Amino acid sequence: MSLQDRGRRRYTSGVLTLSDKGARGEREDTSGVMLRELLRAEGFEPAAYEIIADRRELIVRTLVAWVDEKGIDLIITTGGTGVSPTDVTPEATLEVIDRQVPGIAEAMRQASLEKTVNAMLSRGVAGIRGQSLIINLPGSRKAARENIEVVLPVLQHALYKLQGGPADCGGSGMAGVPPGR
Repeated sequence: MSLQDRGRRRYTSGVLTLSDKGARGEREDTSGVMLRELLRAEGFEPAAYEIIADRRELIVRTLVAWVDEKGIDLIITTGGTGVSPTDVTPEATLEVIDRQVPGIAEAMRQASLEKTVNAMLSRGVAGIRGQSLIINLPGSRKAARENIEVVLPVLQHALYKLQGGPADCGGSGMAGVPPGR
């Protein structure tokens, strides 16, 4: 049964991979492809997918275009969230969002810490621009999957509320949009 059959809106998604080598065609993008397919399986309509270099101004320009011009509901970035000098995804994201949603990044880091102490080095952020939600994930396929799985249960509800859904959180009557799984 599709989301629309259950009374839910089908939200659009975009996956933006940040990788210098990927942008030059020197590395296969396994995390971005996996995320795109996982989101599709979760009922999101793919609206954009791109691999770009780890350049702050390019990331900013792409995020702004995807929200302001394409109106993409959910944007997932993968890569550029660590402590390397070229890891600038969080800074670019902070430049374009109107409000942060710190609980998303906190939940991902908490879950990741149960698997590796290196999760302390993750600087990914999540935030809102207009009526879109932008979430930064790590670049490795394994870490990206682990992190997206943490937040998947709240994405439909977050977008519903972000876009003006009137039903109370935790109550019934949300047109088939559960507060979580």
